[in-house]
Amino acid sequence: FGARGEGPQTRIMVTLPTEAATDPALVAALIAEGADAFRINCAHDGPEAWAAMIAHIRAAAPERRIPVSMDLGGPKFRIVELTDKPKHRFFPGDRFALVARLEDAPKGLVGATLSHPALLAALQPGAEVSVDDGKIRAKVRVMGPDHAVLEVIHAPTKGAKLKPEKGVNLPGANLRVAALTPADLEALDFVAPNADLVAFSFVQTPQDVRDLIAALQARAAPGRELPAILLKIETPLGLRNLPELIVEAGGVLPVAVMIARGDLAVEIGFDRLSEIQEEILWLCEAAQVPVVWATQVLEGMVKEGQASRAEVTDAAMSQRADCVMLNKGPHVVAAVGFLRGILGRMDRHHAKKSDRLGPLRVWGEGA
Repeated sequence: FGARGEGPQTRIMVTLPTEAATDPALVAALIAEGADAFRINCAHDGPEAWAAMIAHIRAAAPERRIPVSMDLGGPKFRIVELTDKPKHRFFPGDRFALVARLEDAPKGLVGATLSHPALLAALQPGAEVSVDDGKIRAKVRVMGPDHAVLEVIHAPTKGAKLKPEKGVNLPGANLRVAALTPADLEALDFVAPNADLVAFSFVQTPQDVRDLIAALQARAAPGRELPAILLKIETPLGLRNLPELIVEAGGVLPVAVMIARGDLAVEIGFDRLSEIQEEILWLCEAAQVPVVWATQVLEGMVKEGQASRAEVTDAAMSQRADCVMLNKGPHVVAAVGFLRGILGRMDRHHAKKSDRLGPLRVWGEGA
């Protein structure tokens, strides 16, 4: 995740927004504040913009290696269309339908189509569905041949809307869906010869890893190493198979693991996330595999310019990982500097998973 002569041991990865393709000053400012690596999301923009972003990174720091991670979109489990405009707010007790086609929606209910048929096929009475990172949770009450009627069991106090592009999760369901999509294979034409890491979304099985390695090898550029594989752990099945995924990928290419805490929390339950991310950190340290701590780190500061107390504590905990990922936002440059300071101070107390037991400076002379 990049070489650095000084500063905290934990590296900082920053997600680049679209404007980074046309604003080299933004990239330079992020590097000056302490960014060690960059993430490009292949679900947005295209090869021309990606190439411009990478060119700006290389031009801003020609004297050092700043890795570029390119994130494959994977199979998107999202709402596609709605029978009603997204103006209706849902509260506990309200009902809506997930449908194969909009015309299949039962009369009187808002119907929503999904981006992948496996989602609707996996539903059964009593199954739980999460929408928009858990803002809406609902249970299947009625199954039809081409639709499912769901009842909302949880929503914010002010209610929440169903909207196109919002993510959909089926907590506890093992969706046997290929991790590589046609769009991913198209993106790999650029990723294989240009990226330093390829972030593998929705990876669940060793076969998924074999498919990615084969696709990378088919696109190998003469004289250039293939990118390392960054396994994004987002589902219960991917979590359960993590040791096998590490062995499968690490036997061929350098491998790292991303704790994708957004989807993972929804899938396994928010109450289990702290324990599970702890176990992933321990497993990867034992396997000597670097870990990326991701999703909503200092989100308030990145988006609004002010971090909450809980976010600061979370950022301090992230020092035990090898790399921390910040998302894009209007205040991300300031957030990089803020995070770097937190990581540097925590280095005095922890070396990854081990306490240093150093002197407590608050009560020392000149504190």
